[in-house]
Amino acid sequence: MTDAVRLTLPQIEALARAAHEGQTDKAGRPYAEHLRAVANGVRRRGGDPDQIAAAWLHDAVEDDAVSGDWLAGAPLTPRTKAIVLALTKRAGETPEAYAARVLAVPGALLVKEADLAHNADPGRLAVLGEATRERLTRKYARMRGLLGLADGG
Repeated sequence: MTDAVRLTLPQIEALARAAHEGQTDKAGRPYAEHLRAVANGVRRRGGDPDQIAAAWLHDAVEDDAVSGDWLAGAPLTPRTKAIVLALTKRAGETPEAYAARVLAVPGALLVKEADLAHNADPGRLAVLGEATRERLTRKYARMRGLLGLADGG
């Protein structure tokens, strides 16, 4: 596949926004805001176009916004597809198995780091109920530990 037939980053952003249209996060905000924050976090961390594309699509298969078959045939780089698949949680999968897969795929850790940073943002968590906020804070801290990431984002 040549670069001429691959989706551009603006096309990938538009596709991701359309695929997640009507979805909201745990705080009731449009899900596209999370995707934008993760993509921007990848950019700030020095991520390349494949990683930025994966950031826009990182939850698309997991959330059934697109199918795995669509991803397999999509005009994306093999690396972008591999990162998206690495970040796609599987039913019954342990956090340890998930972290191992993220660590095994070049480029995936940076995208997951940006995802965790936005998910654990104190301002974002503040609007949630105390029990949910505490559960998610523990969950994100555990995943950061499994991935060997320092505290914070």
